[in-house]
Amino acid sequence: MPYPEKVLAEDEEVVKRLHPHWITLVVPTLWFLVICAALGVTIAFLPSGTTGEVLLIIVIVLALVLASWLCFIPALHWRTTHYVLTTHRVLIRRGILHHTGRDISLQRINDVGFSQTLWDRIVKAGSLTIESAGEHGQETLINIPRSDEIQQLLNQLIEQDHDRRARVAFGGSPYGPTGPAGSGYPPSGYPQQSYPPPQGCPPYQGSPQPQSGYAPPGYPDQPGYGTQGYPPTQPYPPQH
Repeated sequence: MPYPEKVLAEDEEVVKRLHPHWITLVVPTLWFLVICAALGVTIAFLPSGTTGEVLLIIVIVLALVLASWLCFIPALHWRTTHYVLTTHRVLIRRGILHHTGRDISLQRINDVGFSQTLWDRIVKAGSLTIESAGEHGQETLINIPRSDEIQQLLNQLIEQDHDRRARVAFGGSPYGPTGPAGSGYPPSGYPQQSYPPPQGCPPYQGSPQPQSGYAPPGYPDQPGYGTQGYPPTQPYPPQH
């Protein structure tokens, strides 16, 4: 059963999809070989006639039951177990007929750890333990492929999710710095919109420039410097 994409949010992206490590299929495969070998030997020694036919049916039914219990059901459990890491959360789905699932938000994860035995290090597997705030605080994922790398990846996703939420909290873009100040808003190249002044107010013309022929002391670069004394002789307010 493929993982349902409809459970993802609009801005959520899948980073990693995982099934349990292939080592979980070794024992069911060995059982399948043993059952097939035992079935072949048993059929070879069955008597002929009606009794042999009845015994053959019983042996085949028994072999199918054992194969289903020891081989096919574990393989289906492996196939229907999904561990999905996204940019927002960790999704866990299990079950063939009876489905169970859990979603762990990245912002609620307090700690991520892994453990590997010597055998796990040889086959590159391990267990991943996720500590989160909530009723079910701890989730242990067994037989995770490359559990040490997945732990590092999950820590990186947690940091990125924290940064994304911080940008949104400060009014920026959740997708990273796009503006000149790195706040995410406004995006680069976005046209600046000007608004008309309120009714009755003249438009802003900038700072007033000194009149020609007057400049205060200390501004020798101004045109007309020294042509008019300071303070100006013109009374204020000006007489009309």
